[in-house]
Amino acid sequence: MYKGTNASAGIGIGKVVVVEEKELVIKRETVTDSAAEIQRFKGALEISMKQTEELAADLATRVGEKEAEILNGHIMLLSDPMLTGEIENMIQNDHVNSEYAIESVCTMYADMFASMGDELMQQRATDMRDIKTRMQKVLLGVESVDIASLPEGTVILAKDLTPSMTAGINPAKVTGIVTELGGRTSHSAILARALEIPAVVALTGILDQVKNGDTIVLDGSDGSVLVNPEEAVLAGYQEKREVFLKEKKELEKYIGMPSVTKDGVHVELVANIGKPEDVDKVLQYDGEGVGLFRTEFLFMDRNAMPTEEEQFEAYRKVAVALDGKPVIIRTLDIGGDKEIPYMGLEKDENPFLGYRAVRFCLDRKDDVYRPQLRALLRASAFGNIKIMIPLVTCIDEYRAVKALVEEIKEELDEKGIAYNKDIPLGIMVETAAASLIADIFAKEVDFFSIGTNDLTQYTMSVDRGNDKISYLYSTFNPAVLRSIKRIITCAREAGIMVGMCGEAASDPMMIPLLLAFGLNEFSMSPSAILRARKMITGYSTQELQAVADQAMSFATTAEVENYMREFVNA
Repeated sequence: MYKGTNASAGIGIGKVVVVEEKELVIKRETVTDSAAEIQRFKGALEISMKQTEELAADLATRVGEKEAEILNGHIMLLSDPMLTGEIENMIQNDHVNSEYAIESVCTMYADMFASMGDELMQQRATDMRDIKTRMQKVLLGVESVDIASLPEGTVILAKDLTPSMTAGINPAKVTGIVTELGGRTSHSAILARALEIPAVVALTGILDQVKNGDTIVLDGSDGSVLVNPEEAVLAGYQEKREVFLKEKKELEKYIGMPSVTKDGVHVELVANIGKPEDVDKVLQYDGEGVGLFRTEFLFMDRNAMPTEEEQFEAYRKVAVALDGKPVIIRTLDIGGDKEIPYMGLEKDENPFLGYRAVRFCLDRKDDVYRPQLRALLRASAFGNIKIMIPLVTCIDEYRAVKALVEEIKEELDEKGIAYNKDIPLGIMVETAAASLIADIFAKEVDFFSIGTNDLTQYTMSVDRGNDKISYLYSTFNPAVLRSIKRIITCAREAGIMVGMCGEAASDPMMIPLLLAFGLNEFSMSPSAILRARKMITGYSTQELQAVADQAMSFATTAEVENYMREFVNA
């Protein structure tokens, strides 16, 4: 048995088809007619745009508008005059061929995105490489693998799948996906979940162990993969697959049910979103609100900052659609690690610990932060909006933002503009510093939301994008668990709401611990809400106290994980 990262739940059983894209050899060549070469580039760009538009339209029809947005993002990248302008300038000034100019410029942007701390932002690197390869294939006359015409009962095995390749998969023929690279938050993994195809990613070296035609079984729920299993084992997984599909159907009965434990403890099951359009999925899966609206997506894939009016409309749209349900909106979380060209930011030597998030916003009050906070306050008149500040490490930062909010309130009062005068202002607790003084913060802020992705990274001093030390990156590490428990305890003692918007909020092995610790709100991908509700309604928080005490007594990550796995699967 091989073990990778669970990316899309379900059991996949089928015959292996190894998907290998032909490696492109890009050479620097000198061109004498730069104007003609620029026209050649523009021709390839136009064809690539058309191909992507057709793929996006097909995905929107087959799966949904939300999923097609990933490819629409590719279209925006392809039509970005800053990107295409740099390519054209390189062709013109350096007298190089289009393939080489595309390679240089797109790789520069991809490397920039790959160094970013936020996993979702890192997907821009994959997107950039995807459009780079697509344009180069057009120029070189290289055909892409026809992934849509694979035989029925196929399990795709690949080094990696780009979003455009994944979007072309026919779920009626492909029963599973296994890749050596990728992660749970990669766009390919997101599309696999949308297409409801079981997937296991980050399984290093699997291509050396498997060949075309092998029978493969993958469990997208726990990341396990078996190659050419015995008949009895295969039959067991086929039965497991039927059970999974039946349970999935049964989850629909949890739509409309309250998220209440057996002993009467009510929690909120809310969703993480990146765009106003994502609200459709929140409502589809009966989300009780939004626990994290990542506003940086409003600032990306464009050449100028969104205006206050544009931001106001985006926030208002979400608030109105959720009709009184809570909407926690995180203020801009960018900086040296999430460079947006028009912001004029210098590259940080250490972006994870640098000029970013609230540090950047407080330094750019007039042109960046005031317009966003004013838009948020104005939108609060149309629904239950809460403002959340990211990467807070000291109380001074919170007080500075609060003072700015109060100033803007006075300005709105003078102009007679409506807003929620009691709008809650909270913080993301995602640093070791914030965790250690959570008791101090809890006396002043209106709510906490624990960002486990960064909290784990900072607590363990682990770059979560570094495969060599990824074994240290676990929310089940005793140090991280103690931090989470302390944050929740401080919030509960102060009488403020405490939620969680990191990946751990939907982890089946973490949910029992969070219930025992007293977490009020669980924010996750919309598609995970019903399964989480089913789990929560089956537990008693009183009974879980003993489970949590036992889990907290262990000294290692492995001991905690093994214990919680046995408890959940019992």
